[in-house]
This record gives sequence, C-alpha cells and structure tokens, in this order.
Amino acid sequence: MSATRRVVITGMGLISPLGNTKEALWDALVEGQSGVASPSVPMPEGATVQCTAEARDFHGKIDNFGPLGKQQTKQIRKSLKLMCRETQMGVAAAQLALADAGLQPGQADPERAGIVFGTDYMLSEPGEFIAGIAHCCGSSGRFDFDRWGSEGLGKMSPLWLLNYLPNMPASHLAIFNDFRGPSNSLTMREAAGNLTVWEALEVIRRGHADAVIAGATGTRIHPMKRIHTMQQEEVARADGCPQRASRPFDRDRTGMVPGEGAGAVLLEEAAAAEARGAAIHAEVLAGASSQVAGPRRLGDCRQALANVLARVLATAGLKPGRLGHVHAHGLATRQADIDEARAIRDVLADSTNNVPVTAAKGHLGNLGAGGGLVELIASVMALGRGALFPILNLESRDPDCPVAAIAERGASPGDCFVNLSVTPQAQASAVLVRRYG
Repeated sequence: MSATRRVVITGMGLISPLGNTKEALWDALVEGQSGVASPSVPMPEGATVQCTAEARDFHGKIDNFGPLGKQQTKQIRKSLKLMCRETQMGVAAAQLALADAGLQPGQADPERAGIVFGTDYMLSEPGEFIAGIAHCCGSSGRFDFDRWGSEGLGKMSPLWLLNYLPNMPASHLAIFNDFRGPSNSLTMREAAGNLTVWEALEVIRRGHADAVIAGATGTRIHPMKRIHTMQQEEVARADGCPQRASRPFDRDRTGMVPGEGAGAVLLEEAAAAEARGAAIHAEVLAGASSQVAGPRRLGDCRQALANVLARVLATAGLKPGRLGHVHAHGLATRQADIDEARAIRDVLADSTNNVPVTAAKGHLGNLGAGGGLVELIASVMALGRGALFPILNLESRDPDCPVAAIAERGASPGDCFVNLSVTPQAQASAVLVRRYG
C-alpha cells in the first residue's frame, strides 16, 4: 500500500428507495424505516415478485440532480432524453456527490480528474420496439423477420441505443463536469460498486489523477430484468407486509427483494483535498476482487467472499480483531446468507463474535449495481455518527449464519469497516474504509 498518496472520500451522493440524500438515508436506517412496498406497476398473474424497493422520489427531472450552475443545468436538461432511468440515477448521484464535496465546476484540473462508473447489464424497454415490430407484421399479424433489418429498425428512434450503453453515465459526467482524466466503465452487476472505488483508489495512488468520481447505478425491477429475476433467483414473499419481506440473516428469510438505485463518492488525494478546505468523510485503504467457480462452473460465493475479505485485511495490514464492522452483502436468500456468513467466519476466525455485521438490504432490497455504493455510504455515515444501524427484520438469528449480525441499536461501528458485495456468479468485491485522522 502506497504511503505517499492517501485517498479520501470528500463527497457522497445517492438515489435510493429511502430518499435521495445521505441524511434521509441515515435517518431511515436508524429509525427502522423500509423502502420496500408493493410494486407501482401491476405484476402479471402468477408473478413471484410481490414487492419492490423503488426509488419513488426520483422522477428524472432536473431538480433531482442537486444544485447546478446555469451551464450544467442546460447541458443535463438537454441530455435527459439520451438517458435511460439507470443512467439518470447514476448521473444524479454523482452530481450530488460533487455538490456534497463542494467541488465547483472548473475548480478541478480537468486533466487530473477522472471517472469510474459501474452498471448492471443494461436492457432496452420493451416499448422501444413496438413501432418497428408492428410495421413488420403483415395482414395475418405474424412478424416477418426478413423485413426487420430493412424496414423495422428504421421505425425506431435513431438514438435509442445511446440510452442503454453502460458507458454512458461516465460519458455524460465527463462532459457535464469537464473531467478529462482516466475514465472507465464496469459492468459487473452487484460487485461493480466496490470495484469502482477500488479502481479509483489505485488511479489516484498511481498519480494518474487527483480526484475521481466512483459510482454505480442499477436496477432489478426493469421489466426484462424482472423476468430474469423471477426465472433465476429466490425472490422474497410479501405475506401481506412488504416492509417485512427483506430479512438478511434471519431464520425465516424467504428471498431477496428487487430494487433500484445509485450511489457515488468523490475520491481525492488527501493533501489536495485538505488544501482546498474539503470536509473529509473517511479514508479508503484497500480493495479486492475475486471470482471462484467449481468444476461444474457453478459460482462458489463463500470462497470468493472469503478471498476478498482476507485480501483487503492483508493489503491494509489490519488484523481481523481490529475490524470495526462488516457491511455484508446480506442478500436475504437462504443459501447466499449462509455462504456469506461462513465466509466471514472463515476469515475472522476467533474474532468473529466480536465484529458486528450489518446489512442495509433489510431496508433497501437489492439495488443491483447501485447497492454496493449506497451501502458503503451508509457505513461511512455510521463512522461519522459513532453508531451502527441494526439489520431491519432480523428477529430470529439463523444458527446456520455464524456471525454477529446486529439486530439492536447501540453497537459501535468501530474505526473502520469492510463493505462486501457479490453476484450470483460469485464475482465478489470488497473495500476497506476507515475514519480519517
């Protein structure tokens, strides 16, 4: 780990089912509020998705993007038609992070300011294809595939693809803020958020930039992804009360709640941040990534999570017993929580019972790629407040999840934490963050 360039978090922004400010998020977490509700769009008969965690306060209007200068307001308003909802949420979260950092347009050296942004795989809305498909249907009503390339595509908006490219959040942000430094886009689902922070950390440590936006945006409730979710994943039952559906590490959990959201942080080289008088929220020490698959190509989430947890501790030179808390992925599916809890115990060993574990998905559901950064922001807030929020709906701890999952208020967050994320394919990521001082 470099001893010469420390990297700190100076700005945090988010779009979430619990509001669009870090203060609203924190208040909801400590007060035990849930962002889970019945879907705003009716589900088809027989659908397994009974509840969702939607960012209901985000409307994609210019007011959602925080305080902006006149030129930025004009640029963003003009570009909204080229952004799908995921991109809009991601750009908004990043602009809110920049505002929180007090970094004004033109204040950063453009060549020394970069962006790393993560997404889920992005899919078009089904409605984008209606006009083209209808045009290719003959009098019989049957679709003529031979007409699609020559006639059907021409009925679609010529700019439709720009709405759904996963590199568009970073592209828009670079233009709106005149950031000309290193830029990258990561499409690694739930693992993406931590990975953007890790890459931003290394970019600054290498001396290639002094300030980098690290962000991620995602959705598990897009119409097509909702179908994938119903087909491939264990989805929670509402049982008449959506707010109780997401139950990380609880013995009676029934599955994950699909949601949507975005998060972003501004990372800066510490000396540069102090020189401009920035308020520093925390320091990023290390990141890690691991993907593990067995002989039948099935993901091994337990081993992947153990790998990243062990790696960030080793990179930072931190003994397991010195870890303040773990912000678990906490998906709330039956097997995923067991795998994660055992991975944490594999690494922490004798210190396991002394390291509290929390998971914001009890409040938020699974926000896809956006979840990891919203969860990281929640734990940074806990460091600043000196208190750890409990896991919502954790009423009966699962004996098969051998970790110190927190169900009551009053636990200390310690001076540092590890944020864990993992995909169903066992792509795991972790970031280690500590209080700055």
